[in-house]
Amino acid sequence: MPITVPAYGKEAAGRLASMADVTADDGALRRFLHGLPGVDAVGLEARAATLGTRSIKTTAKAYAIDLALSMIDLTTLEGADTPGKVRALCAKGIHPDPTDRGCPKVAAICVYPDMVATAKEALGGSGIHVASVATAFPAGRAALPVKLADTRDAVAAGADEIDMVIDRGAFLSGRYMDVFEEIKAVKEACRRPDGSAAHLKVIFETGELQTYDNVRRVSWLAMLAGADFIKTSTGKVAVNATPPVTLLMLEAVRDFHAATGVQVGVKPAGGIRTTKDAIKYLVMVNETLGEPWLTADWFRFGASSLLNDLLMQRQKLSTGRYSGPDYVTVD
Repeated sequence: MPITVPAYGKEAAGRLASMADVTADDGALRRFLHGLPGVDAVGLEARAATLGTRSIKTTAKAYAIDLALSMIDLTTLEGADTPGKVRALCAKGIHPDPTDRGCPKVAAICVYPDMVATAKEALGGSGIHVASVATAFPAGRAALPVKLADTRDAVAAGADEIDMVIDRGAFLSGRYMDVFEEIKAVKEACRRPDGSAAHLKVIFETGELQTYDNVRRVSWLAMLAGADFIKTSTGKVAVNATPPVTLLMLEAVRDFHAATGVQVGVKPAGGIRTTKDAIKYLVMVNETLGEPWLTADWFRFGASSLLNDLLMQRQKLSTGRYSGPDYVTVD
């Protein structure tokens, strides 16, 4: 079933509308973004490191592993992708461990727009969403009409979610309103003729944004423009998701929710490969945003190799031993 963007309650809609003056023009938006509190880098990194030391064992660890499995956007974004590879990935997403039908399925399969229809057919009525990167992923270097056409094609093919990339050059040049208007335009392109819409995840490529202050600013900018999720990275650059950057984005979501009543999701992507890493991120979510965000509706992992390690650790907990290297498929 296609998902729809949740309607905001009257209070949340009113509180969000009250911030309209913030985005009235480029000057107002600039003043607001540069008026956000500066980030204490030392404090942020220390907090992220402290949360990463929490010990999660036995039944809590088993719960965390299953929760992380259910939050994965299983991804293939290569020039050599074929329909067969996408179908195989979909099969793995539906039954990550074919020997254990109690194993949770993943949240979504993420592919390029031309593979959306293949993924949609392969997933059938599994309930797994189809996510598609768009807007000239991963560089985002294309004219707006091209980006919008890319988005509309993916939505028309059946995408439930769109992962767009911002124009980092525009943001770093201080052209904040250009980035804001582009996100708004892509959000509108996510709408279907029946009034429903694909969810919009906005990718920042935080490894290219230079400072923590910029990460806080772009998080607020994207949420003000209507992002349903904010996402760290494409996974295509040297520096992707990190605990401090993800913690900063979680804090921005917390503060935005406090100011507007609007709930926004978070997706760290790239470089998260082990169960230990995934659990650290889940601890951060719980400590910063609380239980309402501990679902696949509001938190995702952009990962491919993570799934295999989660499966290995899950089997270790249930049997007391690790399986051989052929226990999981190599994607």
